[in-house]
Amino acid sequence: MPLSEEDERTIDQTLQAWRQGDVSLDVGLEFLHFADLSRPHSPASTQVAEELAHDREAIEAGPTPVLDEVRGVVMLSQTCDVVRGCRNRPFVEVAPLIEVPGRWVEEIRRLKRPAFAYVPATVGERLVADLDRTMTVEKAIVAGWTRISGWETDDDLRDFARALARKRSRFAFPDDFVAAARRFQEHLTDKHNRQTDEGAHLRALREIRVRAAPSWDDGEIRLSWWFIKDADPVDTPADWSSFVDQWLALFDHTGRFRLESPIACRLDDMTARDYVESDRLDLDRLSVS
Repeated sequence: MPLSEEDERTIDQTLQAWRQGDVSLDVGLEFLHFADLSRPHSPASTQVAEELAHDREAIEAGPTPVLDEVRGVVMLSQTCDVVRGCRNRPFVEVAPLIEVPGRWVEEIRRLKRPAFAYVPATVGERLVADLDRTMTVEKAIVAGWTRISGWETDDDLRDFARALARKRSRFAFPDDFVAAARRFQEHLTDKHNRQTDEGAHLRALREIRVRAAPSWDDGEIRLSWWFIKDADPVDTPADWSSFVDQWLALFDHTGRFRLESPIACRLDDMTARDYVESDRLDLDRLSVS
């Protein structure tokens, strides 16, 4: 049966209230993905495969839809697309909300774990958006959900949109750089939450950026580093020079990489050119999240 004009109006009017970053915590929400049940490797597909272990035909059926109950969902589509009429723009994109360890929440808020996005409305329950999983749904489905505002300020929304953009636009560093940075990355990840002077300096960092000259494809590369801080560490003397030197001593520059003198600074101290010509490091796993 085609969509009636009355149903269309109801869907469109309901969706006018929805914005990017809004959430639903309705009981019984399910998330869909496809799996090969003969080779399951997610918790949801493994559970289904175990339940169907007696049914060889179902296990070998090829791509199989798997429904996984989730704590909630968050709207990923831009607000301008969400509020457009359902007949011409019938779909929106959502991600599941998952619970993470408490120490991750602040790291996610500061874009240090790009597989996730911080959602202010659910931070009290340690629920964040799992950006590795997305699902397309028709707007009629969303019209039946209970909407909860996901954010309060324009800055909240900008941060959420920035997290979505960074998930899709992260730079893939060359394999030899990833290998050369492994000890550096592992050390900073390990020390970040320690209650030490070093940990305090790491927590004060906004991001780390690196620029390759002439380019990442050259046989010999000069690497410029910026350690961008939000502020100086709390309750400990600032000693950026010493710690930056210690950290970069862990970088293996025996190959084609040569290190320029690193800079510890605030974002305001960088030029726009330096920022756009450099690439952000994701310390959790560098080239993969």
